[in-house]
Amino acid sequence: MSQGRHHRCEEPDARNPQVVAVTGASGGIGRATAIAFGRRGAHVALIARGEKGLEAAAQEVRAAGGQALCVQVDVADAEQVEQAVARIEHELGPVDVWVNVAFTSVFSRFEGITAKEFARVTEVSYLGYVYATKAVLPRMKERGRGVIVQVGSALAYRGIPLQTAYCGAKHAIQGFHESLRCELLHDKSPVKVTMVQMPAVNTPQFSWVLSRLPRRPQPVPPIYQPEVAARMVVHAADHPERREYWVGGSTVGTLAANAVAPGLLDRYLARTGVSSQQTDETQPPDAPANLWEPADASKDFGTHGRFDSRSTGRSVQTWASRHHGLLGASVAAAAAAAGASSALVRRR
Repeated sequence: MSQGRHHRCEEPDARNPQVVAVTGASGGIGRATAIAFGRRGAHVALIARGEKGLEAAAQEVRAAGGQALCVQVDVADAEQVEQAVARIEHELGPVDVWVNVAFTSVFSRFEGITAKEFARVTEVSYLGYVYATKAVLPRMKERGRGVIVQVGSALAYRGIPLQTAYCGAKHAIQGFHESLRCELLHDKSPVKVTMVQMPAVNTPQFSWVLSRLPRRPQPVPPIYQPEVAARMVVHAADHPERREYWVGGSTVGTLAANAVAPGLLDRYLARTGVSSQQTDETQPPDAPANLWEPADASKDFGTHGRFDSRSTGRSVQTWASRHHGLLGASVAAAAAAAGASSALVRRR
């Protein structure tokens, strides 16, 4: 990595605060998470490709009370990631928490995605997690401490139409996470890994994702603000003993329905999944696409996407997920609801 592409956003002070690294930190969940850790006074390494997005995110981390180090990295390049970890630990100190968020995608039917595009989505959205974990984990194990949070999705369990590359990557992360966690448990390692499964979130990806759909892409309601997701990521980092956390009632409902009646859900999504992921607006021919180059290299897209008026900043389920008893009750209720839905759809 060329040192000319990296710059310090702020000099760290003489304290010994928590050191946190977040990939995909220039927008959406990654940016909201970086700000949330900054609010706690952490030294935050913001990792992404887009210079303007990173600079703006760093300013918000500083305004929240934290300190920031901007690192322009393509997480699909294992060597860049390894060098980034070395640089972060040299300049900020040993990483206490690493959060993997960075991803890219293509909104399209499967046959409309080229082999190179499919590989690129997989390299960023799955192998980026692997490369970062591989780079930071040995350092954490040597120190005998550290937490890695993998940001996942309900789509890690349940595939939907128009997102074959993204769903495949999220499923891969899930398998990788479970396997690695088993190894660490076997070794009785003090290093923890946990995963946070996300619902539909109002992020800039719907403005900059490569799309071959006739209409503009959108998250499937209910839509949550990135801050809801970020609060759970911070909580998971503080309580990494749990194998995973679920965010949003829609995530609970989706995973429960998929466990109870996956075939029925296939047919339901076949009917509704294509139209529900598109607005009524025609997709602009000059819409940005961040698959190969960062969309926020010269323009900051912010933390939120275009759907503020349709998004909620609260989630009762997210609070419940922090309490085992209530989480169990919510899962049971969702399973019952899924069973009722199954019966209803069959009658139709």
